[in-house]
Amino acid sequence: MAAPLELYCWKGDWGLPSVDAECLTVLAYAKFAGAPLKVHKITNPWRSPTGSLPALKTQDDGNLSQPHKIIIHLRKQKYNPDYDLSAKEGADTLAFISLLEERLLPALIYAVWVDSKNYVEVTRRWHAENIPFPLNFFLPNRMHGRQLDRLRLVRGDSGLEPGDEIEKELYRDALECMTLLSQRLGSQKFFFGDSPSSLDAYVFGHLALLLKVKLPNSKLQQHLKSLDNLCHFCTNILQLYFPNEGADGPSRRPSPSSSSPSQAGPSSDGGDFEHDPHKRRNQFLSVLVALGAMLSYALMTGIVSVHRAQPQGALQDVDQHRLSRHEGEGDEED
Repeated sequence: MAAPLELYCWKGDWGLPSVDAECLTVLAYAKFAGAPLKVHKITNPWRSPTGSLPALKTQDDGNLSQPHKIIIHLRKQKYNPDYDLSAKEGADTLAFISLLEERLLPALIYAVWVDSKNYVEVTRRWHAENIPFPLNFFLPNRMHGRQLDRLRLVRGDSGLEPGDEIEKELYRDALECMTLLSQRLGSQKFFFGDSPSSLDAYVFGHLALLLKVKLPNSKLQQHLKSLDNLCHFCTNILQLYFPNEGADGPSRRPSPSSSSPSQAGPSSDGGDFEHDPHKRRNQFLSVLVALGAMLSYALMTGIVSVHRAQPQGALQDVDQHRLSRHEGEGDEED
């Protein structure tokens, strides 16, 4: 029997199976398709096989790190919730996924990672409290920079900077996208009837985070909560496919004595790598790299400076040598 596929993703919180939109998309797709995944829910992306999350460890295609590549691989393995869709429904799926990535995704990145108030009070705080020491000192800010670069890439504007104008533009597109999704869903349980599809996974992944996380600047949330059918859509998926997952409320890092694998999905664990023979080595290396990065930063910014000083004994020898020279010069003059 072939070994199960292993999915590495961010752990859950706020009543969600994961705190990351891309991880939510992949988790939902796997649930809808019935893929037998072993899910590792972790808070250190360096412990995934690709160094990022989500990541899928496979036997044939190596390690995959992007949601669409992970979903394509699952389809190759015959795990596809879109089998019964008509040609028109398949075309609608592609069109709406494209709409999500062009209109809603940039606003979601901005709201969670770029908006200064949301980032400082919620996003950075959560990651700093959950990422293990000492990585939590610099990984959140590195992730913030990467998300800003990603936003620039999605928008096709390398000079994009946060501000009121770009925020208004992003949010306007996102509000229009959510309204169109609400109209398309109507009174149906899922977008194409009573059974979920890949479109449902993508929509859930993009909306669930907005629905559940309490952001100080909540323009997108306010509009989403005014669309009752989309709110019910997300809640219904959480209840049917992810019951009792994610801790509602402020996150708490588990103590080593109380941590234990949790069941989520067809097969999952809570990031426990007891069967990983390189666990200790990887943890030790990650700590060394983190300490090296912190020390380099301190030296570059002048927080720490190094001054070379001669030992006290050496200074005494120099003084004695100078005194002897002066005495010799005095004798010659006499």
